[in-house]
Amino acid sequence: MTLPHPVTEEEIAQLRKRYRQERERRVRPDGTRQYQGAEAEFGYYAADPYAGAIPERDPLNDTVDVAVVGGGFGGILAGARLRQQGVERVRVVETGGGFGGTWYWNRYPGVHCDIESHVYLPLLDETGYVPEWKYAPGEEIRRHAVRIAQQFGLGTHALFSTTVTSLTWDDTAEEWLITTDRDDAFRARYVITATGTLSEPKLPALPGIEKFAGHTFHTSRWDYGYTGGTPDGGMTGLAGKRVGVVGTGATGVQAIPKLAEDAGHVYVFQRTPSSVDVRGNRRTTPGEVGADREGWARERRENFLRIVSGEQAQTDLVADGWTASAALLEKLLPSFRREGDPATFEAAYEAADAAKMNQLRARVADEVTDPATAEKLQPWYRYACKRPAFSDAYYPAFNRENVTLVDTADTHGIERLTEDGVVVGDTTYPLDCLIFATGFSVGVSGVLSGRLPVLGRGGRSLLHAWGERGPRTLHGFTSNGFPNLIQLGTTQNASSVNYTHILDEQATHAAALIDAAEQTDAVLEPSRETEDAWLAANREGAPDHEWFHAECTPGYYNREGGGRPDAAAYPHGAVAFHALLRQWRTDSVAQILTPRTTPTTR
Repeated sequence: MTLPHPVTEEEIAQLRKRYRQERERRVRPDGTRQYQGAEAEFGYYAADPYAGAIPERDPLNDTVDVAVVGGGFGGILAGARLRQQGVERVRVVETGGGFGGTWYWNRYPGVHCDIESHVYLPLLDETGYVPEWKYAPGEEIRRHAVRIAQQFGLGTHALFSTTVTSLTWDDTAEEWLITTDRDDAFRARYVITATGTLSEPKLPALPGIEKFAGHTFHTSRWDYGYTGGTPDGGMTGLAGKRVGVVGTGATGVQAIPKLAEDAGHVYVFQRTPSSVDVRGNRRTTPGEVGADREGWARERRENFLRIVSGEQAQTDLVADGWTASAALLEKLLPSFRREGDPATFEAAYEAADAAKMNQLRARVADEVTDPATAEKLQPWYRYACKRPAFSDAYYPAFNRENVTLVDTADTHGIERLTEDGVVVGDTTYPLDCLIFATGFSVGVSGVLSGRLPVLGRGGRSLLHAWGERGPRTLHGFTSNGFPNLIQLGTTQNASSVNYTHILDEQATHAAALIDAAEQTDAVLEPSRETEDAWLAANREGAPDHEWFHAECTPGYYNREGGGRPDAAAYPHGAVAFHALLRQWRTDSVAQILTPRTTPTTR
């Protein structure tokens, strides 16, 4: 590996020019319209291949204490924290056939988490589970989700292969009516939405996609019936077949090496290469990660969060690619403490960014033997423009004779599909199978997408109440006019690269809110003034990162080159936000509690 060297001002000027040139090669006038959802005539791409025969059942018309919309880690953690508070009737409603969320859907070959398993897997202290690998495979993560659900009895009232179709507040009864696509119409005093952002597959809107006569599927609905094998490989069904892969993000980086081992020939259609750093996955021992100490997992994940949030930590317990490059995450996570002159900071930041990207580009040249292929695989953009990837198998895969990289930058992506294959420029690539590793439609599931209508006091729609100015919340969880509705997610709060940690803190907060309401026989609902104060607090001190993402190569971070408006998120980072929530629960939770009109009799 070639080590990075200090970058001169002249080199930085050259990099800026190269980055602009590479960006223009990839920007498309159709922006986000270059993708389409897996719906209507393409709905089969979103069908559940893992659920098997869905059992018939009668519609439910009962009442539970809390309805949780979503069975991924957000919903599971909310249910677990509620059960710890003594709430008995918790019903999780999940579109998939089981618990796991993203990890229920993502079962493609080679799937692993890119966050260390000992900080990514939640409730390790509570379940007593210690991962064996530094980076857990997807199936281990899914099984841990099931483990948590079983330990806290969340399967008792759960509804799988069921999608919530509406949430309606009953002003008289002071409870929610929940309807589903299986004709359920049950009630709950509280609703927690945890629909996540990574569940709906995203497809490229390619001309002729409906004409292709070969086999196609999306990586989040992997067709092992066609390929054979398991996430560990052994896909005998691909022997001798010509397989195309569209997409070289985190999914493609993991799946392509496995496909290269089993397929007759793999064509990788790449518009923008990922930056791929060393993974270094290995087995670990409980003693190595401190699992012999009580509270070891919480200590480890708090340490990781502090480092990647720009906070001070005496030691780096995880010591991986994320923590080593933590300072370069500043444009993704508005959490780093700046000191001194802003111009001086930006100059130092850009120099560090250039050195890191030079190192990553040098890695490609070191590991890929063909110079022309290596050049096409080099990432020419700033570090925070795309989520970093990590792999030790990706680049060596391109040294195989049965792997061909097809760079589509000059044609701004694949031009069209024919009955026989994919057309790029003047070349048609005949294929037996085409796999879409194009990720998820971020933010299209749940309330914000409009697919889940929420009607609050007086039948007013949540999205209509928010209007053109966008969401109005307190801490991102509750909204005026929508009592006893708690939303988990990324709206108007803080986030981090380790999202399960964020979700667990949110689940803890949600359970505490419900406990406070139950203790006082009250309804949860912030005032308009409280919402205004929170919005003002988010605006104050918010960093200006919009310019940075406007200059980035196109991707989902910047709406495919259309820019990324600065979100009204908590500007001081996740560590400070979690501390704020804890203090607020102690001092101020009463400000959103109002007595129930009809006191409970249970």
